[in-house]
Amino acid sequence: MPPRDTEPNEVADALDCGELELLGRITTASNATFLASIRGTRVVYKPIAGERPLWDFPDGDLASREVAAHLVSEAFGWNVVPRTWLRDGPGGEGMVQLWQDCAPNQDPVDLVTVDAIPDRGWRHVLDASDENDREVSLIHEDSPALRRMAVFDIVVNNADRKGAHVLPVDGGHRYGCDHGLTFHAEHKLRTVLWGWIGEPLNPDELAGIARVQDALAGELGEALSLLLTGVEIAALADRCDALRSAALFPPPRGPMPAVPWPLF
Repeated sequence: MPPRDTEPNEVADALDCGELELLGRITTASNATFLASIRGTRVVYKPIAGERPLWDFPDGDLASREVAAHLVSEAFGWNVVPRTWLRDGPGGEGMVQLWQDCAPNQDPVDLVTVDAIPDRGWRHVLDASDENDREVSLIHEDSPALRRMAVFDIVVNNADRKGAHVLPVDGGHRYGCDHGLTFHAEHKLRTVLWGWIGEPLNPDELAGIARVQDALAGELGEALSLLLTGVEIAALADRCDALRSAALFPPPRGPMPAVPWPLF
């Protein structure tokens, strides 16, 4: 089972109310993103005021979508998204997420030359040419953790699952991060995790979808109503219904690119 983001009440209170101290800016992010600390606990802080408007995501804000993604992750029971919440900070209200230290020498998603694809334990996604005109292949782990993340991405309609948005941690668990481009009412799935197209969902994955469906009728639906539009929540429920009914990993569809750019 994956690790759980549980903590005593006093720790939760400290994270919610303790002073948020900026440690530095994460300059690779497209929006204002900071490494910060709350009473010694490292977090990522993304103030809403630092978000750039997106023409194709005009409703709400990215921070709320990130929090919504965490709530859906919790409903699945798979701990795909680290603890994520809204709170005040030096730049105003924003998304705060527990920082994850990545395990060294682990690349759950990778680009390799076409003659270096491992024989086992990996899934092939696509072939391309790199900047030196070498033939390369995009591959990812064939693991239960990444299968769960792929199911999660389908349900939340993740338009930006880049390779670097998969965080490997010790013990084999994989966290997902950067979920601001999720929950659009229109199909926008763009991901590097296409390795299981057409394969059946297993009982654990189907049970996870069922848990989300049940939660949408109760506390999850109420919580999401403060973060997403009614149309987006209805589309989320429809995606759950469709995926559980088909019980297969779907192929790409529609005019949108199937993978994000850049891939990493």
